[in-house]
Amino acid sequence: MGFIDQIKQRAKQNMKTIVLPETSDRRTLEAASKILAEGIANIILVGNKEAVEKGAEGLDISKAKIVDPNNNDKLQSYIDLLVDLRKSKGMTPEEAKKILTTDYLYYGVIMVKAGDADGMVAGAINSTANVLRPSLQILKTAPNTKLVSSFFVMVVPNCEFGANGTFIFSDSGLVQNPNSEELAAIAGSSAKSFDVLVGEEPIVAMLSHSTKGSAAHADVDKVVEATKIAKELYPDVKIDGEFQLDAAIVPSVGASKAPGSEIAGKANVLIFPDLDAGNIGYKLVQRLAKAEAYGPITQGIAKPVNDLSRGCTAEDIVGVIAITAVQASANK
Repeated sequence: MGFIDQIKQRAKQNMKTIVLPETSDRRTLEAASKILAEGIANIILVGNKEAVEKGAEGLDISKAKIVDPNNNDKLQSYIDLLVDLRKSKGMTPEEAKKILTTDYLYYGVIMVKAGDADGMVAGAINSTANVLRPSLQILKTAPNTKLVSSFFVMVVPNCEFGANGTFIFSDSGLVQNPNSEELAAIAGSSAKSFDVLVGEEPIVAMLSHSTKGSAAHADVDKVVEATKIAKELYPDVKIDGEFQLDAAIVPSVGASKAPGSEIAGKANVLIFPDLDAGNIGYKLVQRLAKAEAYGPITQGIAKPVNDLSRGCTAEDIVGVIAITAVQASANK
């Protein structure tokens, strides 16, 4: 059974409710139909009921709950909640009502905050910034988490490295140029995400163009310092670096370049030094190794909200909804 099939199976065993605010997008409605048909999650669609049903013509969304922000008995409680959460920023009831009835992303996130949904998936027609803005304003970061970051789950066919070819690449979609403290936080969050989604022990490599001092540069120093911080913050997690990629995942190279390291040659969680490296890395593996790439998946938000690529397919959305449901199940 492949990675995403396992995720779907786990989601079915502990049904969660995921809100989809982009109901003007046909792919979103197709994904909702598939999720409901497979019994992966409960679905809330945000929008005018008549418009949603017209957009879903030919699809079976009868099991979905359609919530119209302009005609809903919970609107006032959501307005009150948003005002309370944003009062230090001068939020008024009038402004809150306008936001919630015109911006479905905010409405979806406030439903998650209120406990009426367990997670949200969007981004098919919205930018990452627009998806994450209400999430950070309303849900904020998870306890003991310093920043929100993202990752891709990479499933490489016929690969003996990582966890039978499965890796997390982080951050490959969000944090542009993390400093040492941020890199360490990304490492900790990514280890937790690997444990939750893959179900195996995370083995974390802090990547660089240097292995254990083979090169001298400020960029290397950043990763060395990040490794030191990460080891101090997460003593129960297997973390080491700095490693070149081959030293991180190939046992023979790891033994040669980093003798004595219990991580070298065994890593399944790869922490890239910046967004350029992470984004280029995942796309190289996806295209040249024909790997499955699931993401960018966000981590570090108090409750799961995940962003989509605007070039996504309906099947991509199905996968992210299933992952979001599993994240929600693990959310304490």
